[in-house]
This record gives sequence, structure tokens and C-alpha cells, in this order.
Amino acid sequence: MKRFLWVRALTAAAICLSTAAAPASAALAPPPPRLVPQLDLPEPPSAEVARDELADLTVAAPHSMNGYSRAKFPHWATQQGQCDTRETVLVRDGRDVRTDAQCRAVAGSWSSPYDGKPFTVSGQLDIDHVVPLANAWRSGADTWDTPRRKRFANDLDEPQLVAVSAASNRQKGDQGPDLWKPPLRTYWCTYARAWTHVKHHYGLSVTQAEEEALVEMLDTCGA
Repeated sequence: MKRFLWVRALTAAAICLSTAAAPASAALAPPPPRLVPQLDLPEPPSAEVARDELADLTVAAPHSMNGYSRAKFPHWATQQGQCDTRETVLVRDGRDVRTDAQCRAVAGSWSSPYDGKPFTVSGQLDIDHVVPLANAWRSGADTWDTPRRKRFANDLDEPQLVAVSAASNRQKGDQGPDLWKPPLRTYWCTYARAWTHVKHHYGLSVTQAEEEALVEMLDTCGA
């Protein structure tokens, strides 16, 4: 009888310990990914406005690259909580995006506007500066202070940042539209409107060849 009671006591103690340990184990489990609402991609001005902005830009030879460094355009900046600019754009440009506690996109789907390729893995995407940092340097950003360069490199208000395939971003590099255009011709109108507006907004110059290429691309917009 004493042995039976002793066994019962041990069993009850084990159950109590197991029950007490359960909340601690649950607390250690990582939180489930959260579904993030899609944000709006900044829409470039109309083709008519873009043509006026292009006509207003200064046409000049490119500045020297002396002194240029990507580090002079600090990015990616923290936007809110754990979210930096890159993760914010991935959420904005994707569909059904889920993020972890560090704001990393762990699920979702994306379509690269430059080449139309679909993706379900965020690591296969780059965040492209529509007007590349080096191009901005050659067209006036060499005279800016660091806060203005940081603003340019992390600008979510103007159509300057877009999630695209890593392959298309690396093919583009720092080339202007006279040397590189999105492979997807149907995106030329949007790309030219965005490029022109960003340059106009920041007071950057264009080269003669760049201006001619932008005119060609804006002509795909129609009336």
C-alpha cells in the first residue's frame, strides 16, 4: 500500500512538472510569420507631366566619378521597428507577404516589372534604385551632403525604389536609359516616367543621349 501511494505521488509530481514546463516551452517557440498588408507603389506622374519635367531638366556632360562610393549614400535605413528600406519595399511590391519577427520576408510572391519573371523567394530579388546611385553622383549628387544622399537612397515617397529580379538589376548596373532599358518593353513608359520624375524632383541633370532615350521611351506611353 505504501509503495502504491509512493508511485502515485511520483506520477502526480511528474504531471505537475510537465504542466508547469509547457508555458516556458511555448514561450521559447518563435512567433508565426505575420501577414503584412500590401502598400501602394508610388505612381510616377503622367506621361504629359513627365515630358514637361524632362524639358525642364538641365542637359549636361556627366560629372567625374572621383570620390564616389556607395557608402556615401547610406542604405538601407531603418523605416519602422525592425523594418529597413529593403524589407519595406519587398512587402510593398509583393503579394501575400509574410514576415518574421525581424521583418524579413519569409513568404510571398513577386513579379519583377523589368523582365516579368515571377518569384516566391525574396532572396532572389534586388531592390533597384531606378536612378542608380552612381548615375546620381555623375548628375549632381556629388555636391550633396550625406543626409540628402541618404534620403535619395531610401526614398519611399518617390518612384525611386522597386523590387526586381537580381539578374535584371545586375545587368542594369549604373547605366542610364541610353545604355540599358528594361527587357520588358511594356514597362518602358513607367520606367521613363519614374526616371524623369526622380531626376526632376532631386534637381539632377541628364546627358544628351539620356534625354533622347527618355523621349523614345515616353513615346511608348501614347497620347
